[in-house]
Amino acid sequence: MTRRLDLAMLLLLTFSTGMVDAIGYLGFDKVFTGNMTGNVVILGMGLAGAEGVPVLRPALALVFFMIGAALSGRILGDIGEAWHRRTTLIYGIVAAGCAALSIYVAVVPDPEIGLAGTIFTSALSALMGAQAAAARKMKIADVTTVVVTSTIVGLASDSRLAGGDSTRWVRRFLAVVLILIGALAGAATLMLNQWIGIAIVAVLVAAATVIGHLGEKKKQTRAEAADPVPSNA
Repeated sequence: MTRRLDLAMLLLLTFSTGMVDAIGYLGFDKVFTGNMTGNVVILGMGLAGAEGVPVLRPALALVFFMIGAALSGRILGDIGEAWHRRTTLIYGIVAAGCAALSIYVAVVPDPEIGLAGTIFTSALSALMGAQAAAARKMKIADVTTVVVTSTIVGLASDSRLAGGDSTRWVRRFLAVVLILIGALAGAATLMLNQWIGIAIVAVLVAAATVIGHLGEKKKQTRAEAADPVPSNA
């Protein structure tokens, strides 16, 4: 049951990644803050001199994503696959960081322009890197929260059409659909205001954090009830 809860939580985070990538790409000069494969491609085209393709922000997004992932990995340490209080800490930081960035975008004039936009995309990339590292520790197959290319490969190559047994097809399908719907939702929020989408992401990450934390506490309570302390009598 706990692993199913973890899966549901990571799928929720996958949806939120779709939102932040749509907001970053459409609202902040073609920058992916979650999907680093996209940034590598954009950076390559920009370095080749393609017209209208940015270089600085994608490059910084890559650097800060790795910094966020490295710091997250350092904090998490060797905690294994189970939810840990450090997991709660990381996701809590991501939620709080997204909430702070939504306020930043709301109060800064023209937040997508110049240094203000670069600060936003770099900070959000660091948060997504931390989230991705925490999700990786949980080792839920086919759900990384930030990329679905390998998930799509697994969905197709293990399908009955390919002679496979369609193993884990439901979670794979949901991961692809949720990041798609998340991108749709993120693009829609830009029609209202840039801060709204990031605020929604903060709420989603906070909800996932609470779900995961309470689920693990419930599991520990059940384990303690099933294995009472032996009497000295």
